[in-house]
Amino acid sequence: MKILSWFLVMAGVVGLISVRALEDSIFYDPFLNYFHEADKSLAFPSFEWGRLIIGHIFRFILNLIFSCLIIHFLFKNKEWTIQGALLIAIIFFITFPIYLYCIYNRFEIGYLFSFYMRRFVIQPLILLLIIPMFYYRKQISEKKG
Repeated sequence: MKILSWFLVMAGVVGLISVRALEDSIFYDPFLNYFHEADKSLAFPSFEWGRLIIGHIFRFILNLIFSCLIIHFLFKNKEWTIQGALLIAIIFFITFPIYLYCIYNRFEIGYLFSFYMRRFVIQPLILLLIIPMFYYRKQISEKKG
């Protein structure tokens, strides 16, 4: 059973890597090249609001599924998986409107601020905090029990 769990954790990691590797082909995001070039003098890309929002939500859902797969099979605790999903969703629901506001203002709020808001929207960075937090929690609960 332990081998299957590690295989599923690795499947989650591969899933997250695949979302990142295939972002050009499976998501509508005209800002990929804009931020990839890191040139503030580039023209602000034209885009469609509806497609952009749906694309980001679709990406969030994929990242959430793969993140939950990792959390669940690392810790084998359904409650923690739900808590991890809620934390990831809370961060997304805080940062996504901020990022959309940055787009609305054509990144006048600040290029780097907009860049990092985008990072929290399109990538599961919170997972890098959740895993150590749950690992510490597991260690504490094992010491008590």
